[in-house]
Amino acid sequence: MPYYLGVDVGTTGVKALLVDEEGRVVSSATSEYPLYTPRVGWTEQNPEDWWRATKEAIKILLKTARIKGEDVEGVGLTGQMHGLVTLDREFNVIRPAILWNDQRTGEEAEYMNSKLGIEMLVSITGNIAHTGFTAPKLLWVRRHEPENFSRIYKFVLPKDYVGFRFTGDIVTDVNDASGTSLFNVRERQWAEEIIDALDLPFDIMPDVLESPEVRGEISAAAAEETGLRKGTSVVAGAGDQGAAGVGAGAIEEGVLSVNIGTSGVVFAGISEFRYDSLGRLHAFCHAVPGAWHLMGVMLSAGGSLRWFRDNLGHLEKVAASLTGVGAYDLLCKEAERVPPGAEGLLFLPYLAGERTPHADPHARGVFFGLSLKHGKGHMVRAVLEGVCYGLRDSLELMKSLGVEFREVRVLGGGARSLLWRQILADVFGLNVYTMEVDEGSSFGAAILASVGVGAYSSVGDAVYRIVRTRDAVKFNETNHRVYEKYYRLYRELYPLLRNAYKKLSEIV
Repeated sequence: MPYYLGVDVGTTGVKALLVDEEGRVVSSATSEYPLYTPRVGWTEQNPEDWWRATKEAIKILLKTARIKGEDVEGVGLTGQMHGLVTLDREFNVIRPAILWNDQRTGEEAEYMNSKLGIEMLVSITGNIAHTGFTAPKLLWVRRHEPENFSRIYKFVLPKDYVGFRFTGDIVTDVNDASGTSLFNVRERQWAEEIIDALDLPFDIMPDVLESPEVRGEISAAAAEETGLRKGTSVVAGAGDQGAAGVGAGAIEEGVLSVNIGTSGVVFAGISEFRYDSLGRLHAFCHAVPGAWHLMGVMLSAGGSLRWFRDNLGHLEKVAASLTGVGAYDLLCKEAERVPPGAEGLLFLPYLAGERTPHADPHARGVFFGLSLKHGKGHMVRAVLEGVCYGLRDSLELMKSLGVEFREVRVLGGGARSLLWRQILADVFGLNVYTMEVDEGSSFGAAILASVGVGAYSSVGDAVYRIVRTRDAVKFNETNHRVYEKYYRLYRELYPLLRNAYKKLSEIV
C-alpha cells in the first residue's frame, strides 16, 4: 500500500504525518527545537535545527508505523510562513532565520506601506506590508547587516530550506510566496515592480511552483539521513494555513474553515482574485492551482480562554487534578448555565492587540457591561462569545467581497468544545462541522504529496475522496437573532476605545 508523508516545519517543532491512500492517519511524530530571542521583540531559529528535527521525526514515524522508507510514495512540505532564510553561493546559511513573529521590522514595514502606497501593495500582493512578512526582513538585513546582505545568493522560506535539504533544489510555492510582500498574487509570479521599487536584486528570489507540483527528488544523502527512498518525489507544498485549508477541504467558495487555536484563523477558498482595499484581510494564492484564498487572523482566540483559565480558573484547575475532568470542560459547564448573550456581558478578545480587522497592536481586552449579577459562568461565556464575534468580523469582510458560505468547518483545540461550536454556529448563522482528521497543515501537505505523484487527478479530486466531516452542529435561529443584537453592539465598542487604547499604551 502506498503512503504519503506530510512534513510541517512549525515554530516549536517539526511534525511528520503519514497517511495511506484512503486518507487515514497511520502514524505521526514530532521533534522540537529551540526559539532564540537575542533581543526583546526578536525571534530567530537555526535552520539546521529544522533539518535535524525533520530527520528525527521521520525516523520515529517510520519505526512506529513499521513502514519501510520505500513504501512512502511522496513527501509534501508545509510550515511557518514569512520567515527569512538567507543562503550564500555555497548554499550555507548566512545568519539565523528571522521568524514570522519577529517585531524588529516596524520601520521597514511602515516604509514599504508609505513608499509604495497601500493601494498599490494590496492590489498587487493582496496585503499591506506587515512586520511579520518577508520583504521587511530583507530590508532590515540590508540596513543593519550590509555585509550579510551582500552575501545573499538566494533567500528561502522555512519549509523550503527543509525542501532544499531533501532535494538540493531552491524552490518555493505560490502560497508561501504570497506572504513575502514581493509576490504578484493575481498573476502568481514575483512582483517585479515592487522588487524594483525596493531596489532588491531579483535574482535572489527562488523559483516558484504550484503547491502540488514536484519540486525534486530525495537525494542520496537525504535518503541516508532520513530512511526514505532515494528518488522519492517531494512536492512544493504550501504555507501552514494554505495546507490546513486543503486538509479541511476549504478549497472552493461555500466552505469556511475556522481554526480556533491560540490564535484564530478564518479561511475561505475563492475562485478568482479578490482583496479588501484596506488590507484588513489577507489575500493569497491557494495551494489549489488556479485558486486563491482569503484569510482573517485574530491574535487571541483559544488564547483568551487559556488566559482566563490560568488567571481566574484556579478552582477548576484544582478540581481537574482531583477528578480527571479537564479545567476547560469545567469552565464550559459553568458557561452552559448562562443564556446566550451572557445577560449583557461582552468581552473584547484583544489581549495581545489585534490583526483582523483592526491591525492595532495597542488594543486590549475588555469586559463590557459587568454588573453585580454576573459571575464566573457569565465571564466564561462572554469570552467564548467574544472570540466568535471577533471571528465573525472576518466573515463579514469576506461576505462584503461577494463570497457566500453554506457551512463552517472548525479545527483546533476550540473545536473540542461542543458549547463553543454551538456558539460559533449561532453567531455565524451557519451549521458547523468538525473534521474526521483534524491534523491541520501536515494532513494537507500529505494530500498535496498524493496529488503530486499522481494518486489523484487534482487537489479537488483528493479532497472530495478523502476529506470527511462529522459532528454537525446546526445553528439555532432564536439564538442567532439574540447574537445579532449583541454583535452589532460589539462592533461599536472598538471605535469608541481606539484612542483610549493608544493613550493607555503611552502611559504604560
